Amino acid sequence: MSTSTGSGRGTGKGRRTGTGLKDPSLRRSVALFRAFLHEQEDPEACYSLLARDAVDQVEAYDGPVKGRTVVDVGGGGGWFTEEFRRRGAYAYLFEPDVQELGEKPPEGAVVADGYLLPLADGVADVCFSSNVLEHVADPQTFLSEMVRVTKPGGLIYVSFTNWLSPWGGHEWAPWHYFGAERARARYRRRTGKDAKHTLGENLFAVHIGTTLRQVRERDDVTVVSARSRYWPFLAETVAKAPGLREFATWNLLLILRRYP
Repeated sequence: MSTSTGSGRGTGKGRRTGTGLKDPSLRRSVALFRAFLHEQEDPEACYSLLARDAVDQVEAYDGPVKGRTVVDVGGGGGWFTEEFRRRGAYAYLFEPDVQELGEKPPEGAVVADGYLLPLADGVADVCFSSNVLEHVADPQTFLSEMVRVTKPGGLIYVSFTNWLSPWGGHEWAPWHYFGAERARARYRRRTGKDAKHTLGENLFAVHIGTTLRQVRERDDVTVVSARSRYWPFLAETVAKAPGLREFATWNLLLILRRYP
C-alpha cells in the first residue's frame, strides 16, 4: 500500500498544534495522561482536551476542517463533534447508545449503528472514530461502513485501544493480563459495583497486527499513517515492531485515505 498523504496536505509529523503541544512530545503525552487521571471528576476538561488534540491531528494530516463535512461515528457525548464545529466544519454525530449521548447531545445528533449509517455513499470529507473499534464485535464491517460514507480522496481517522495495551481492559486494566473474569471480579471487590465493560459483549480483543494486515489488504483505502496516538516519541516506529507494538503502542491511530 502507498503511504502518500495527498497533494497540499500535511504529514502529521512533529507539528505544533492548536493545543500548543507538539505531537508527538513528552509534554503532550503527560498533559493527556493527567487529564485521563481526572476523567471521572472532571470529564469536561479531559474530553475537551482530547477532542482538541484529535482535531489537531486531523488537520495536521488533512488541512483545516473549516467548511468540510465530518462524520463522527460513535462519538458519545459529542465532544469531538462540537470541536469540529468550533473550527467551522459541518460535523454530525452518529451514536448507537442513547445513554452515551448524555443529557445535552450536540444538535442534530443521530442514534444510529456504526454498522449501518443512515448516509449515502461518499458524503464525508472526513470520517472520524475515536476509541470505538474495540467496542464492536465486527471491526472490519465497521471500518467498511466508514470507508463507504467517505468521499474519494477523503480522510478516515480511526483510533482504538488494543487489547494487550496497559489500558486494554479499560476500567479493569491492567489486571486484564491475568484474565478478563479475574479482572472484573477484582474491580467488583474494589469498587462494590460491576464493571461497565464485559469482554465479548461491549469490549473485544482487537490486535494491532491483525488490524493492520486486514486494512492493508483492502483495495479501497491507502494507509497514510499507522502510529501510536499518545506515545511521546517515535510514534510510527513503535507501531512497526511486531510483538512490541501490541504492548507499547497503547492506542493505535490509523489515518487512511479513500482511493479516488
